[in-house]
This record gives sequence, C-alpha cells and structure tokens, in this order.
Amino acid sequence: MPNRLDLTVALAELPVNSAAAAVIGPEGIINISDTGERYNWASVTKIVSACTILDACLEGLVSLNDPLGPEGSTLGHLLAHTSGYTFDSTKTIAKPGTQRVYSNINTDVAAQHLAEVTGTSFTEHVHDRVLDLLDMDSARLEGPASRGMTSTISDLAALAVELLAPKLLLPEVVRLASTPTYPDLGGVLPGFGRQRPNLWGYGCEIRGHKTPHWTAPGNSPSTFGHFGMSGSFCWIDPDAQLGCVFLCDRDFGTWASDSWPSFSQKVLDAYL
Repeated sequence: MPNRLDLTVALAELPVNSAAAAVIGPEGIINISDTGERYNWASVTKIVSACTILDACLEGLVSLNDPLGPEGSTLGHLLAHTSGYTFDSTKTIAKPGTQRVYSNINTDVAAQHLAEVTGTSFTEHVHDRVLDLLDMDSARLEGPASRGMTSTISDLAALAVELLAPKLLLPEVVRLASTPTYPDLGGVLPGFGRQRPNLWGYGCEIRGHKTPHWTAPGNSPSTFGHFGMSGSFCWIDPDAQLGCVFLCDRDFGTWASDSWPSFSQKVLDAYL
C-alpha cells in the first residue's frame, strides 16, 4: 500500500515535544514515524495483559468463570470492567454485572490470580504468551499489569498488527478481547464522560456509537483498542482493515481529546 500520509508532519502539528506513531494494515506496518525512544503505555498495557490472561484461559489454566474479586464477581467480570471495583481501590460501588466501572484494580487482581494459580510470575506469562511470541524486543512490563508497559512504537505496532490479523496469537484471544460483553451496560469512559452503552470486550474498549470519543468520527462501531493516561493509544478498525498506534511524552488531557480524533481521521482519509 502506498505511503499516503506524512506521519512526521502530522505528528509535528500536535502539542507534544516527542511523539511516534504507526499505521497498520492487514499485511503489517504500512507507515511509521519512529523516534527510537521507549515510551510509557499506561493503560494500553491492559491489552497485553488481557491477551495474556485470555491465552491462559484457552489453555485451561484459569477460567473466565473463576470466582474472583468482590462477592459474586468472576475473572470475566474483572476483564470486562463489571466487577464493581472503583478505579484505584478494592472498594465497590456496584454489584457485579450491573455497571461498567473502569478500574485498574480489575486488571491487577486478574493478573495476580493467574500468577498465583500457576506459580509463575505474571511478567513471565506476558513474555511467554505475547512479547516474545511477537518479537517485541523493546517491550518491558516494568510496573502493574494495568499500566506498567514501556516500548518503542515499533513494538506497539507489532501488537496492533497481530490484533488486526492474528497469526501468532490465537484468533479466539483477539475475538474475546474485542467482542462486546454485557452489551447493554452504561458507565463512564474516563476523559469522555458517561456512555450508554459503554461497550467493552474482555480487555479492550469497543467504540460502538460513543460520543465524544478518542477515535476518529469515521472509525467504525467495531473499532476496538485502548488509550492511556501517558498520552498513548492503540485502535484497530476491523471494517476498515486499518489500525493506528501512538506514543508520546505528554500525559493525556484536553489536548489529546481535542486532537486525537482529527489525527486518526487523517489516517482513515489517507488509506481508505
């Protein structure tokens, strides 16, 4: 596919000091602007953590039905952000399965469960099941499973390639991560207000018809991915057969909610 967008120019228009991005097609990376720097993924980490846990589920080591978290909650509730945990504590504000309450604790508790059941550190699972498999050599889980990943843009792009067209990850892992769970539930999408429905799979947010949103106006409802408070994002649009990843040195704020949709729209306009 021809290179129809100057990513370096597009990135220079954003109010950040350092940024990198890549555009993904079904055959791989089709455009990249790589600084060579390693950036913090923040909550984009949850994609890798979810894929790791889902792969272990398919192997039979753990189950989405395992009781975990608040009373009545399961591993599946945690990955789908329906356990009722608040954002950053094990306090609860809803009964399991009744509200979409986004929480870092969900992912961290789920990761700890896999480590305890198997006797293998979660970091080792992440490397064995995702990072090493995809040759993501610069990627490191240097903190919590919910937000501790760092890498260059090339390695985040490698993950996006696999999410768009799985060849090494089990397709069922990607399907579970990107298919709506509890599809009627509403809840707050951090940075973008209350949404109903607030669609999520087991690990990835799904665009649906949310407004406002961090992806482009032209992204399809089936678009899935995640953004992070470090100023990072990864989206995959199965209908468009495109993906885009972005890392930078400025934390998420109004600059991001204002500029990311138009940046992503440039990607869609260039390659559709």
